[in-house]
Amino acid sequence: MLNLPLNIDFTGKTVVVTGAGGVLCSVMARAFAQAGAKVAALDLNEEAVKKLSDEVRAEGFVLNGYKCNVLEPDSIKAAHEAILTDFGPVDILINGAGGNNPRATTDNEYQHEAKEGQKTFFDLEPNGVDFVFKLNFQGTLLPTQIFARDMVERKSGVILNVSSMNAYIPLTKIPAYSGAKAAISNFTQWLATHFAKSGIRCNAIAPGFLVSNQNRKLLFNDDGTPTARSAKILNGTPMGRFVDSEELLGGVFFLCDDKAASAITGVVLPIDAGFAAYSGV
Repeated sequence: MLNLPLNIDFTGKTVVVTGAGGVLCSVMARAFAQAGAKVAALDLNEEAVKKLSDEVRAEGFVLNGYKCNVLEPDSIKAAHEAILTDFGPVDILINGAGGNNPRATTDNEYQHEAKEGQKTFFDLEPNGVDFVFKLNFQGTLLPTQIFARDMVERKSGVILNVSSMNAYIPLTKIPAYSGAKAAISNFTQWLATHFAKSGIRCNAIAPGFLVSNQNRKLLFNDDGTPTARSAKILNGTPMGRFVDSEELLGGVFFLCDDKAASAITGVVLPIDAGFAAYSGV
């Protein structure tokens, strides 16, 4: 059971969370279920969302897991039809699917420090960069195209995208991921404008540095000690620590609540322990 941060009730709402097999979005999916919503947890990893469903239902809440590839419209449509049958039209869409790929990542922070055998900027693989942009941008656009139809028809709904601190200032080593998340922030504003008179609000959160399955090896050595990159991150974060995934829930719940955030759309909310506010001096 999560310790929910706000006394907000989502009873009667149908919530779709993509990328719910991962650490961050599984917490969001579980939290919405505990807040009374009927939750559809989508992920390419069907085993992960089925396990999440079993756990949450054992706690007495409503959450179904669905296998879904957010890059394949037919897969999303199939999940959409199943959700309509199980829960009805979607009220809230959390576009959480995304991520990076080693093929689009450099080994060195600065070209002048590059050593023989390292993957440099010049070794970035076009298909890897393409995959990262597709996963993050199209992986947000395609589910929105399919699930937002329910919202337009009913003139009501909320879309919440997941951007990143990379969208504000790019991090070294991960040019494709930084660029893709900047696109998500821009797309969030575009959607907010496009749907403004359709009764749909669209916002995003920009999480700070969390420890996840994706970045654990970048942040910690095999013996559990922080890497040099971790030290840089923590030195540049005023609160001097990583963000816990449960600390995102207050912002997520707030932005998705039609009463609390009724006039808020097109916002990208940093939840970053102060990282964006610090100049380094």
